[in-house]
Amino acid sequence: MTVPRLLTGNPFPARANSLNMFRLVLAALVLFAHAWFTAGEGGGPSIQGESLGGWAVAGFFVVSGFLITTSRFTNTAGDFLVHRIARIFPAFIVCLIVMALVFAPIAALVERGTLAGFLTTPTTPLNFIWANSGLKMVHYDIAGTLSTVPYPNAWNGSLWTLYYEFLCYLTIWLLGSLAVVRRSPVIVTSVFVLSVVAYANIDLARRLGLNEDFALFMRLLPFFMGGSIVYYVIRRFGVSATVGIASLVIMVVLIALIPRWGGQLSAPFMAYGLLYLSTVIPQPKFIAKNDISYGFYIYAWPMQQLLMLPALAQYGMAVYIGATAVLTTLFAAASWFLVERPVMRIARGRRPVKPRPVGIAA
Repeated sequence: MTVPRLLTGNPFPARANSLNMFRLVLAALVLFAHAWFTAGEGGGPSIQGESLGGWAVAGFFVVSGFLITTSRFTNTAGDFLVHRIARIFPAFIVCLIVMALVFAPIAALVERGTLAGFLTTPTTPLNFIWANSGLKMVHYDIAGTLSTVPYPNAWNGSLWTLYYEFLCYLTIWLLGSLAVVRRSPVIVTSVFVLSVVAYANIDLARRLGLNEDFALFMRLLPFFMGGSIVYYVIRRFGVSATVGIASLVIMVVLIALIPRWGGQLSAPFMAYGLLYLSTVIPQPKFIAKNDISYGFYIYAWPMQQLLMLPALAQYGMAVYIGATAVLTTLFAAASWFLVERPVMRIARGRRPVKPRPVGIAA
């Protein structure tokens, strides 16, 4: 069967793309969206009832679905798992430590003028680190700090998504063990459809006793699986400008016409559209070599909370957002150069990994 030329394209370039920049922009969009919450200015701009930060997270998940599926099918099961753990856990643990033992003491001194009782007041700093170290956020407060800010007692409102992202990693890790999944997109597509149906009927799921963990997972899993589906499409047909532009249009239509779960249904189109854009929009060389988006994502919220202690938002949202973006970038760079990149090099061994283009199958 001959496929029209308009529907086929070039292999997706493993290195000559702008995904590092796209993820950094998405992380910055999360910071922008959260600024309204942390400054006590309401929920900020939204689309179909979802904040811009929520849509940015969706973008993260669709891109992740494509990249992680590519990684699963180009690595052994063991190497894949080691790489995923190395990529997400060390920087996360360091962030918990920095919040508990650096940021929170600063907040205690600003708010109370003393560190008396800091180590023993629930949630204690050490228990904050320990209880949250499995990625699932159990505690958001540290030793009674952040009691004076507009969004009190929450040191990081962004980290909750990482638990569900890792569950997505495990999902594709398990599915990738099946030979049929490597050959055909049927099972991955079925998981996508089931997850969309589950989220569309999430109120029924709650009435049947399924908890909020299930609801949150079903909210995010369709985006990840949508990216996984696109892996098969691009592997077979490459990246087409026609399909990329059409995908973006279909994404907008689905989101506009279907309240609440239109975004989940649009996930494959969102993934393809973003991947296409990453092949035609250039990125700075520094960003191409250094992916600081993860560090930006995990440090943005605590930096916003710290800067609310002197009530920086009183000088206007532009100043507040600008100051937090600059300081967050510094911590994100430190996370990349001191934690993330060294750990990934160790996990991958001495020989650097050379990503291969995801293209048209022979």
